[in-house]
Formats: sequence, structure tokens, C-alpha cells
Amino acid sequence: MSTVTDFPAASPEEAVGHFLRRLSVETDCADVHDALAHHDQDFVLLHVVGSEEVFARRHIPGAIHLPHRAMTPERMAQWPKDTLFVVYCAGPHCNGADRAALKLARMGLGVKIMIGGITGWQDEGFSFAAS
Repeated sequence: MSTVTDFPAASPEEAVGHFLRRLSVETDCADVHDALAHHDQDFVLLHVVGSEEVFARRHIPGAIHLPHRAMTPERMAQWPKDTLFVVYCAGPHCNGADRAALKLARMGLGVKIMIGGITGWQDEGFSFAAS
């Protein structure tokens, strides 16, 4: 028996629930890129870490720089309550997107993390914007 099968696979019903939960809180670089490329952006893309200078040097096209520390109910009120926010940070080594997502969810706002962040975007070969 391999270490892969040391633990039995979940039932199909459990797997469906698990993956639906993950997809309800995550999106990936390819899906964000596709939405941007096809002008089908039905979310607000937030770059949630780093200084304005870092953002100006390299960010995902269409993103707004809003560090998680600056997210307040007053600031977020500029968008309709039913807005979906997609947040990203530097990459898998950074928890800024998790912090931002938690903060937005606690405010009652819809949010997904773009898994991979800047690192994932670069790995996919997608272009960056600079201010």
C-alpha cells in the first residue's frame, strides 16, 4: 500500500462538498486573467500588500492597491454591498490575502482569494501592469 492510499479517499458526496467550499473562497490566476482578457470582470481585484511604490512597479492589470491594514467599513462602503472582491498578495509565502479575505468577510462582504498571487501570475506567464 502506498502513502497515497494510507487514508481512503472521501466519498464522492464528501468530495463534492469539499471542492465546492474551496471554489467558493478561491479563484486562480488563469480564471482572473480570462475574465480580464474577455472584459468580463464582475469583481473588484485588490492588491492587498506592499507599499504604493511596490504596487507601482508591478501589479496585475486592473487591480486596485488597498492594503489589508487600510480596509475599513468606511473605505469599503464605496462599493455596493454585493460586490465580490478578489484579493491577492505576493504569493504562497505571503498571508496578506488571507488577512484581507478574513477582514472583508468579517465586514459581511463577498471575497475570494486569487491563489498563487503575484508568484502564480508570473508562473502563468501573464503580463503585469506598472503605474
